Amino acid sequence: MCFTHKNFARVLNQYQYKFNTGDIIAGTVFSEEKNGYLIDIGDNNAAYLPNEEISVVVNNSNDISRYKTHEFFILASNPDSKQLILSLRRLRYIRSWDRIKQIKQEDIVLGVEVKSLNKGGIIVEVESIRGFVPNSHLAYMIDKEKLIGTRLKCKLLIANEHFNQLVLSNRCAVLERMLDSLQIGLAISAPITEIKPYGVFFNVNNIPALLHISEIPTRYLNNIRNNFPLNQKKIIKIIHIDIKQGRLSVTLQKNLS
Repeated sequence: MCFTHKNFARVLNQYQYKFNTGDIIAGTVFSEEKNGYLIDIGDNNAAYLPNEEISVVVNNSNDISRYKTHEFFILASNPDSKQLILSLRRLRYIRSWDRIKQIKQEDIVLGVEVKSLNKGGIIVEVESIRGFVPNSHLAYMIDKEKLIGTRLKCKLLIANEHFNQLVLSNRCAVLERMLDSLQIGLAISAPITEIKPYGVFFNVNNIPALLHISEIPTRYLNNIRNNFPLNQKKIIKIIHIDIKQGRLSVTLQKNLS
């Protein structure tokens, strides 16, 4: 017997199969309505795909058109019309998060597209899911204004599907790519970038390196800003590499301290 949607419907009726919310089914788009699409799923009643359930990306319906066959997530059932309400968005959301969780588990560097900027950082897209890179996790010397539309190397910091929370770090990706040239005990000349109550930051290949206050000789602490003027270079030694936060801990070279 040649397979058709009518034959499929006959089989469904024969075995009294009922579609359930949460099922994944195949269907073909056959009619565009004012607020959505009618989908032939081989049942007696056409299913309905609302416009807002088409894409994970807001206001993007470019990937749906008549006579195309897709897999759909059954979102709900209309009890009055006995019509199934379908979602492409929910299915793609589920599959996107499955891929994101796999990326997080493998702890790999990935290229993400920069979509927009805000005061606290940049908005990126990973597998059609919006993510956030805080300013504190951007490598030094990055011009945010030139990032929109480009791809940025990042690593996942937080991937929480339950709260739809996706946080990434560019610094971690940059640091990982430098690991072959960095090692504990390496002495390097680096400029001072920032003074904080808890220490001094240096720029080591565009990665922040913290000279903690406990590593600063006591005689320098009373006038720390004069002893560590911004942009001045000092020779520092790496004592810890924090891959998870994308930063270094350093001490002063002893013969210069």
